[in-house]
Amino acid sequence: MKYKLVILDWDGTVMDTVPKIVNTINRVADQYAIPRASEDDTKSIIGLSLETALETLFPADAHRSTELAQAYKHIYKEVDSTPTKLFDGVEKVLKQLVDQGVKIAVATGKSRQGLNRLMVETGLESYFITTRTADEAQSKPSPDMLNQIITELSVAPKDAVMIGDTTIDMEMARQAGIDAIGVTLGVATSEQLEATSAMFIADEFEQLIEGLT
Repeated sequence: MKYKLVILDWDGTVMDTVPKIVNTINRVADQYAIPRASEDDTKSIIGLSLETALETLFPADAHRSTELAQAYKHIYKEVDSTPTKLFDGVEKVLKQLVDQGVKIAVATGKSRQGLNRLMVETGLESYFITTRTADEAQSKPSPDMLNQIITELSVAPKDAVMIGDTTIDMEMARQAGIDAIGVTLGVATSEQLEATSAMFIADEFEQLIEGLT
């Protein structure tokens, strides 16, 4: 393996949650009589911390972003029934990395509570040596999450790689000075990722092994 540390985004990278996120944001807009944003605009803010995402998407209502965020959390967990699942091959790849001595971490715009819940539900928590969420770091694309992780694990930037589905993830990696790999499973298209610093782009999760070796 090229890297000692693989850092994964969660939404749209490990788990197929993008449709549920979009639907939940639309429900929040409807609840507060805010005009819905386009699907492309809504997808474009996925990866940002929740309040930052809502402020960006609905700037006229930025003054109540905390209230909108609370509504989002309630609807996402208790109301919206859009199904979510792991992408095919996720656990197979994680096991292969761990078996080869690679450390795996998560850097996500989700909340700590949200990430912990999904890691338990999916049974993946044992694969990750550390995680960072929007509750513990500056919002992407700030490199803060990545800097915290590589510092905690004493891994040099050249030995780490960020894997994500958004141009935001790619920019975060660039700012942190680490390699980036894009996946077309969630938000960004192959063309959008090709315009970033991504050094490899995967259309399926299992293709990541090719970019990591």
